[in-house]
Amino acid sequence: MSLAPDLTEIAARARSDLRMGVPVVLRGPGGAALIMAAETLEAQRLADLRALGGAPVLAITARRAATLKARAYDGDLARVIVPPDVSLSWIIAVADPADDLKTPMKGPLTSERGGPVDLHRLAIGLVKSARLLPAALVMPLTEGAEFARCHGLTLLDTAAAPQLEMTSPLHPVVSARLPLAVSEAGRLHIFRPEDGGEEHYAIEIGQPDRNAPVLARLHSACFTGDLMGSLKCDCGPQLRGALAQMGAEGAGVLLYLNQEGRGIGLANKMRAYSLQDQGFDTVEANHRLGFEDDERDFRIGARILSLMGFSAVRLLTNNPAKIAMMEQNGIKVVERVPLKLGENTHNHAYLATKAAKSGHLL
Repeated sequence: MSLAPDLTEIAARARSDLRMGVPVVLRGPGGAALIMAAETLEAQRLADLRALGGAPVLAITARRAATLKARAYDGDLARVIVPPDVSLSWIIAVADPADDLKTPMKGPLTSERGGPVDLHRLAIGLVKSARLLPAALVMPLTEGAEFARCHGLTLLDTAAAPQLEMTSPLHPVVSARLPLAVSEAGRLHIFRPEDGGEEHYAIEIGQPDRNAPVLARLHSACFTGDLMGSLKCDCGPQLRGALAQMGAEGAGVLLYLNQEGRGIGLANKMRAYSLQDQGFDTVEANHRLGFEDDERDFRIGARILSLMGFSAVRLLTNNPAKIAMMEQNGIKVVERVPLKLGENTHNHAYLATKAAKSGHLL
């Protein structure tokens, strides 16, 4: 018997620490390292890090490295050597593209080459999952466990890495009747992940037959579009249109997944919007930030459908990736139901980019 946290819970604690600017210690077969998120790094902690000696590097994704013309010797990431005389503002400038056009010359940047990169890759995964900019200071340690104990820091072993890369198991919490404008026969289901992440929701319309394909929509949360009526995207009209179609048919399931901004979080989404104002399209903006085109995990939707007893859907979507992910995770898509709504003068270029670069069927 033990009351100690398991690896999933320790990883959640590490994400929380990084969001607050508190370092964490990662340990693996090849050694240990002190990790700090670049976005939440403060000058005093940078000074404390330097006082330890050693040679920290700034781990960034290959996408961000390509923007900075830094060598990504490690494939999906680059380990940028941090010169001993640079300030906190230099580190932030490498991590955050906000001022790239104003001050494009940030180098020349020198990348580390050779040696293990598992801890650097895990560090980037952690800051990403914490919805921070994908950049982390990584400083090798000779004795990770003792260092973490002396400084009261969270120690995370790389054995937790597979759990960070996979969808955390979901569990139903509660469901209750919820009359809606589109259908009085509405019901809201709440699902909670084991890793302490954000909850996801399923809105069930009517009493859909579990033995027949259900009209379903995987809808990623969009604060700006769903709640504020933003004209920069088509999310709000798609949400309301999907619910209206389910109401008209008398049955359906809308999965509302908390994966704002294609999975990068609202703050990073606003950073992407700011870059779009500088002339970059939505995919280019994500890449400059260090993210992929789409960081969402649609396995969450497949899992919720399975927990609700569905095995086949008529999927309301324009995105072939959703269909592929459903099929790969045990949900048969018997029909793709197009959902083309909400185009206007403000989002015309955005929709064109989705079609040209993300394969959306528009």
